[in-house]
Formats: sequence, structure tokens, C-alpha cells
Amino acid sequence: MLAWSDLPEQRLADGGPLGALAARVVPAGARVLLAGPHDPALLDRLAHAEVTCLLRSHPDAVALADRAARVIVGGPAGLDPADTFDVVVAGSGLDAVESVEGTRLGWPGVLARLAAVLRPGGTLLLWLDNPLGVSRLVATSPWYADRADAAWSIGGVLDAGRPANREQLRARLTEAGLTPDAGYAGYPGAGAPTALVAADALEQRPTSGLLDAVLHGACAGGFATGAVLQDPARLAVDALHAGLGATLAPGWLVTAHSPTDHDRPAPAALPVVLVQTGPPGVGVVEVHDGPGGWRWAVTGGGGTRGRPAPFASREAAHRDPAALTGPVPPGRLLRTLLLDGCLRRDLDTLRRLLGGYAGWLTGQADPDGRLTGAAALADPDNVVVDGDAFAVLDPSWQAADPLAGQVALARGLWRFAVTLLTGGYAHPWPSTLDVAGLTVVLGGVAGHDLDRATVDAAVRTEAAVAAALRGLDADGRGALATALRTVTATDPPAGPRSYQQMREAWVRQREELTRLAALLKWTEELLTSRERALRRADATINLLSGSLSYRVGRLAITPARLAKRGARAAKRRAREALGPKPTEEQQ
Repeated sequence: MLAWSDLPEQRLADGGPLGALAARVVPAGARVLLAGPHDPALLDRLAHAEVTCLLRSHPDAVALADRAARVIVGGPAGLDPADTFDVVVAGSGLDAVESVEGTRLGWPGVLARLAAVLRPGGTLLLWLDNPLGVSRLVATSPWYADRADAAWSIGGVLDAGRPANREQLRARLTEAGLTPDAGYAGYPGAGAPTALVAADALEQRPTSGLLDAVLHGACAGGFATGAVLQDPARLAVDALHAGLGATLAPGWLVTAHSPTDHDRPAPAALPVVLVQTGPPGVGVVEVHDGPGGWRWAVTGGGGTRGRPAPFASREAAHRDPAALTGPVPPGRLLRTLLLDGCLRRDLDTLRRLLGGYAGWLTGQADPDGRLTGAAALADPDNVVVDGDAFAVLDPSWQAADPLAGQVALARGLWRFAVTLLTGGYAHPWPSTLDVAGLTVVLGGVAGHDLDRATVDAAVRTEAAVAAALRGLDADGRGALATALRTVTATDPPAGPRSYQQMREAWVRQREELTRLAALLKWTEELLTSRERALRRADATINLLSGSLSYRVGRLAITPARLAKRGARAAKRRAREALGPKPTEEQQ
């Protein structure tokens, strides 16, 4: 294809989680076939191997010619059956491997051709889109109506030759002579997944706070710029809690190996989670399963990135990947538990959770009551609860300067209040509360007397922290600070603009307008009744002032008034005459 390019527009640093996983799967010196378009950064991650690119686009081949050992253009038809590889990577699926020019092999035919060039004992890394994944469930346009230039073929459940779930995918791999190994669920979409989570972990640990935060963060960031039918982050977390996190994933990444007559060495243990968040220089955060449980790890050069230089421009917060060491704290995410308590109107649970959270923050403070490091930014989105124990989930997000304990607590409660009100969640408190008012109420439930001045300081801190973590310039910081100060209960939540949440925001605005209209009507009725009373009083006064008795009384009172006035004047003159005279000065 001479005038067509398949290279992805969205590119992640170091190839993202796919690049980190491929670097682990590919051994040093191996012959690798990259089938289909991939991020050019992926070739840099595979610099320790001999990489051959199989493409259908001539411009893409020209762009990648300097990075790969060899480039084959024309799709699977250009492969030599005698040319075999140790690893075949099809990280963008099989649709983009086959050219539209020439005889079409279809999904099973392309898989068979790739399996044929895989050496005995070799590994296949394959991506498959989920026709019923979160990305399709929240899309505003139906999948079958795509008429874009890139939609050469539209995958769906109607094509019987294409697998539509993980069980069918494993069956197709087995039919091709391959043995399925590990499987990952990719979020938030098929283009460039920023999170790869082991499918077994999603099914076995539906209440994990780590998986809750990973799926929520990936979907909230991945759909931030487009319109959706409903909140993808909420849908992904609900799927996780229902044990369907892998089933409703936007896509799956599976590994499979070809059979061999020799004993195949045990493959190295692969990470449970690979996720890319925060600044690009951080790298890919990995979670490994070991005898002591899950543990943190950072790849892609992010582990060497530390604190800012002493004389660098001061930011309110930064990310230190070196802090991602040691075990991952177990437990459920505090935000999820608080939302559940609010929805069930369980005030006892809310008192226990908020009181425990506030007490834990107080215990992390120094003698002056100030919080530093990760504890200063420990809000309900980044705190896990295991029984009565609280812990920071991701300790790499740290404050540059110490924060007052009350301000740190108010910041965490304000963030939860924003989630509660703008998300339209039901809660046991009056619906007329604004964000600051609800923050004060939550502080009271936690056993702390917060005032609006403390909440205002917390909002300023949140604006500075969010601007630093997003890398905003001065104009962006000012706009963000203004937006945070003006958040109301009738606003839709930040992030993806979903039709469902916008409708809920419209309903809340309609209720608020109805309340204000009723208040305005009551005020008008009150003013009307007062005006009528004043008119009646004025009429009564006018009636009385024109009567004969009023005139006779006034004639009788007038001489008395004049006499009283003269008496006052005479008294004043007498006082002046009888008073002591000032002594004359001696000449």
C-alpha cells in the first residue's frame, strides 16, 4: 500500500506497557518478527534482538527502515516459510497485518501464516480486540457504522472466523498448533493500552485496591478528550467488582508458544500489572507476584529518576519512582468503601472509615502537626484499607513542602466531596449542601472541626498539586485554580463527558432551578403581602387624619406643644443666669 500509513498516532514513552512486556518476552539475540504497525519506540526497547518488521504500508516501511534489521512490505504474502523467528509480536492485532491489495487470508489465515514462521519453542505475543469491551460499550457511535479510512475491516461477533472471547481465542491458537500461556486484559482501549493486567488476577482478586485504582485511572485518562455514553471508569470498576474485569476489557494480549521435541525451559515469571501513569520519564510501573505477595518495580529508566534538583523550580508535588519498592499494600480502596457507605446510608461505617482515615493522617504528622512526603497527598483515591489499617497505595506521589494536617485532611475530603456531588451519588446528607459545605460535614463525621477557611486553603493546595502533576504552565495553573474554586454540585464530573452523567447534571440543575423558582415565588408572595399591609395601614392613616375628632384633638394639642416649648426655653435661660460666671483675668 503505497499511500497509506498505519503507525499509531498515540505513542507512549518507551513503547508503554506493551514495550515493557515485549522486552521481557524477547531474549537477547533472538530473531523477532514485528507483524503489523507498532510504536517506533518498541523497536528501541528490542535493541538487544534482531528485529524484522512485517508491514503493509510502504511509508511505514521507509520510516522504520533505520530502526529494524529488515523490513518486509506487502503483508503475510511476503513471508518466506523457510525464514523462522524466535518471537512473533502482533501487538496491534492481525487486521493491520494483511494488505487490502491482493488475496485476503482472513484472521485464521494470517494466524496460520504467523504460526508457520515461528520456530519450535518460539513465543507469539498477540493482541485481540474485544467486541463487547468497555470501549465499545461506552462509544457514542455503533461499531458497525465506522466509515473511516482506517476501517478496512470491522471486527465483530458476526465474523465466525474471528474469536470473540478469550475461550475462542485459546481455541483458535490451539487449532493453529500453538499452546496458550499467559493472558492480559488491556485498558483503556485498543490503540495504545496504558495498563495491562493479568486476567487471572482480575478474576481472583475483584476487591483489590490496586486493580481498582489501575482500571479507574486508565479509563479516566484514556477517554478524557472524547464524548462517551457513560463513565468508562465507573463501568470498568463495576466490572472488576463483579468478576468481569477481564471479560469486559477493551482487548486481550496473550502469549502462546509453539510445540517442541525438546524440554522447553520454564519461562520467566511475567508481571501481574504493567501500567504507565504520570510524567513520561517515570517509565512503566510493574507489579510482580512473589512469595511475600505483590511487589513494586519500575522499568524503562524510570527507576533512576529521583527527586528534583535542589535549585530546580519548586513545584507543589512531584513523582519519585524510587519510592516504588517493596510490597504493594493489600486492602480495598478507601474511595470505593466510602462510596459504598454513602449509597447504603451507613453512617456507622462512614464514621469508622472517615475517623480512621483522619486518625491515621494525624499519626503520620510530625510534632508540629505537619505532613510530608506521600502522606501529605494521601487522599481517598490513593489510600487502601485492610481491616482497621490504612496505608498509601502508591507512595511515589509526594509533596514538595510540608502541609498542615488539617489542610491535608480537608484536601482529601474535598476531593471525595467533589466526586460524590458531581458524580450524582446518593448520600445521607442534605442535597442543598455545596462542595465546601459537604467537606465541612465530612470533617465533622471524621471528628474534626473544619471551617471554610481551611477548605479554601485545601482547594488552593489541590490546584497547586494538580498543576504540578499535570505539568501545566502559568496560564494553565490559573485556569485550573479558577475551575476548582467554582466547582458546584450541579457540574458534571471532571474527565470524560458522558451523556449519562451530563443528563444527571442536567437533572440536578433542573432541581436546583425548581428550588430557586419556588424560593423566588415565596419571596414575591411575601413582598406582595407586606405591600398590601402597608397600603391598608396608609389608608387607615389617611382616613383618620381627615376626621373631625383628629382635627379637634390636634387643635387641643397645639397650645400644649407651644407651652412645653416655651417652658424649655425659660428653663435654659434661668440655668444660664444662675450659673457661675468665669473669673476675669488680672490686667
